Parts: sequence; C-alpha cells; structure tokens
Amino acid sequence: MAENKVARRGLGRGLSALMADMDMGTDSQADKARDQTMVPIEQITANPDQPRRNFDPEALQELAASLKQRGVLQPLIVRPHPSDQGLYQIVAGERRWRAAQMAQLHEVPVIIRQMSDNEVLEVAIIENIQRADLNAIEEAASFRQLMDRFGHTQERLAEALNKSRSHIANLLRLLSLPDPVQDMVKDGKLTAGHARALITAPNAAQLARKVSEKGLSVRETEEMVRKLAQPGDAQPKRANRSSAKDADTRALEADLSAHLKMGVQIDHQGTGGGQMIISYKDLDQLDRLCQMLGGRG
Repeated sequence: MAENKVARRGLGRGLSALMADMDMGTDSQADKARDQTMVPIEQITANPDQPRRNFDPEALQELAASLKQRGVLQPLIVRPHPSDQGLYQIVAGERRWRAAQMAQLHEVPVIIRQMSDNEVLEVAIIENIQRADLNAIEEAASFRQLMDRFGHTQERLAEALNKSRSHIANLLRLLSLPDPVQDMVKDGKLTAGHARALITAPNAAQLARKVSEKGLSVRETEEMVRKLAQPGDAQPKRANRSSAKDADTRALEADLSAHLKMGVQIDHQGTGGGQMIISYKDLDQLDRLCQMLGGRG
C-alpha cells in the first residue's frame, strides 16, 4: 500500500507534481508520518549533478546547532541510489544533510521517491530557485535552464513557482546583458532594477561601472540611459512620460516585448487612454507582426 502511494505521488511527471513533492508542508501530519522514514545518515549520498556548489560554512554551522537541539523537522527527499544498492541519493535537502553530519546525527527523516535522472535534476533546479540568498542572475539562469532543458514555458513556471509571469520575463531579460554587468549583479554591486535599466544601452558594461562608482539610483540610471538614447532632448514629452512610468507599466512592456520578441513602449496618458508603440527591426518582423495581429501567427 505504501509503495503504491510513493509511486503514485513520485511519478507525476509534471512540474506541479514535482513541486508538490517538495512542498510537504501542505500534507497532513498523518500523511507525513506514512510517507517518511528514518535512514542512517551514512546510507545517504549527495547528488553529483546538484546545481548548488557553494554552501556557506557559517550558515551550515548555525543550522547544525539548530538540528542538534531540535532535530531535522523537514524530511529530505531521496531516491534509491541508481547504482549502489542499499544507498539513497539526495533529491532535495543536501544542506540539511550536510548540517546533520556536522551535528553528528546518526539518522535523518527522509521521504523516498522513485525519480528519473531528469526529474532529479529538475527538482534540484527548483530547490535552487527557492533559496532566499539567490541573486537575480542566478534565479534567471535557473529559469532559463528549466525552459531550455525541460521545455517549460513562462506561464507554467509562473503558475508552479507562484511567481508572476512579468517577474520571470524581466529576470530572463537580464541574461541578455554582457557578462561583466551580470557579474556585478552577482557580486551585489548592482541591483536587478539597475540591470534592467541597462538592458537597452549599447555600452551597458561601461555605464554599469559608472552607476556603481557614483551610487546612482535606479531612476537616475533609467534617466541616464534615456538621455543617451535620445540626444538633444528629442521627443521631450514622450521621454518625460516614460521616465515617470510605474513599475506595472514597465513590467507589462517587458512582458509584451518578450512575447512578441520586439520592442514595446506603452504611453499611458492618465485619462484611460494612450498608445502602444511596437518597434520592428526588419520587414520579416513586420510581416510576422501583421500575421499575429491578423490571427494567423
């Protein structure tokens, strides 16, 4: 009976099913008790394909101290080891496993799932996304990996991960920035807001260094990029409205740009009306846009 339940829940094959496996907090106490079992810590091995490579030693020490006092409250998710009989491989929870070893615990609670190599990697990426200390570039790279390797769409990711589609689209756009700018976001020298403002700038790396050195705000960065794009105060009224756009309007622009793969500007005039400008690079893009507007794309 227990084996049938494990198979039924572990082989959902969908992103939502994998998320349900990780979110054991929604299960009743009875379900948890039936699902989990105690396993000697030496019978558990790490996942060699775990995308997270760095574990903060200080944070591990703090977690180990907590585990020594209260034990492991959230069970690890494991699968039978693919090549070593009698061992289990971690699907989610390697940080807890490492801290449990430091706390010299002899066994830990686990939930055993039958999962393929692809499912294990997928869950590892999802667990990585849920880290509190993940920076915007790392999060975007994880989204891109889920989309490229497993064919997930922005809509499916947004629904399963409880994030807005505009949040995912905006982060994915950061991956188009030059590597030096992405590195500055990873190092905390630039925020995701600063980086988004630099996406359309042709000399993004040079401007990023200037933003960091001068401590410019996101709004000041946006204004600097706008002035470089429109020298001589061209189209001043449109520029002033653009600089005052709220976050929702900018997010909608980014969402539509990602969907159409063309530049989109929304000029909302505050009276309930306005205009939307779609920029195309060549006649092929114009033809594709016409097909989409005509319902044939």
